[in-house]
Amino acid sequence: MVAKINCFITAAQFASAFLCLFLGSLENSTAIAFVPPSSALSELVLFNAKGADAWAEGKNAAPAIMCEVENVPILEPIPEGFKRLFMVRHGEVINPGGDRPVYYGAMDVPLSPLGELEAIEAGSYLSTFHLQHVASSPLSRAIFGARQVLARQSKADDRFNDSSDIQIFEGFRELDRGSWCGKTKDEIGADMLARFDACDLTVTPGDGGESYPALKERVLKARDELLQITDVGKASAIVSHLQVTRAMLSDALGMDVTEMAGLKIATASVTCVDYCSNTGKQIVRFQSFKPECGLQESNDGAN
Repeated sequence: MVAKINCFITAAQFASAFLCLFLGSLENSTAIAFVPPSSALSELVLFNAKGADAWAEGKNAAPAIMCEVENVPILEPIPEGFKRLFMVRHGEVINPGGDRPVYYGAMDVPLSPLGELEAIEAGSYLSTFHLQHVASSPLSRAIFGARQVLARQSKADDRFNDSSDIQIFEGFRELDRGSWCGKTKDEIGADMLARFDACDLTVTPGDGGESYPALKERVLKARDELLQITDVGKASAIVSHLQVTRAMLSDALGMDVTEMAGLKIATASVTCVDYCSNTGKQIVRFQSFKPECGLQESNDGAN
């Protein structure tokens, strides 16, 4: 299963990719991520739970190795014994606070016109891959994106896709902000938000608000359910949210839940992770790739 990319992979990139897969078989507790070349040679970096400095707040822990011709990630075939998940964040939304950006979490807020275009572009990028299943959060902003992904799967490739419609997973719903919904960052307080990001459970908002540990537990359960119905050697896609994608990516990188809030996940971006069906090893292929298609920059504020 290979992306239809009309470009050449250098010998150095091929060797780096082969080495990454080989090292991945040596130590099951280590998550692996590709980093794009800083010179003629590709650089291979191993991440583990103690390497938090590698993905400081707002940084990309696993940038894509880009094809200079097509301007898309160079993606190796799915390794033997593995399954692949593409994790897509929904596009830009219309913030319910208007000019006063507020936190909305699991509220069912609509996509903006730009957000819809972003979702279409993400679906177009994934049209180059055969997807067995397209899963979605139950919220409308994710469902729209999932339908764009499924609609762009080739009808000639129905043998690869087991579903005629998207599959809704409640576990992929966005983090519930509870009583913080409708409030700005200043109204909640920077100190409260910092303690929340650090998983201080005493500041979890009321009215059904969730903590990051609670979110991560339900997201990983839903992820595992999707992996169970995805065959070895095949790929599926998930269209969901910022915090949901962070939960899955942080697990793949071996990061503690207290560090996941620093992971960069752009609107309508795609993250790719391979999962070994035998050992549970996870290989992060790339994080937060957003197709360049001439759209304006999205407004990605309070979430």
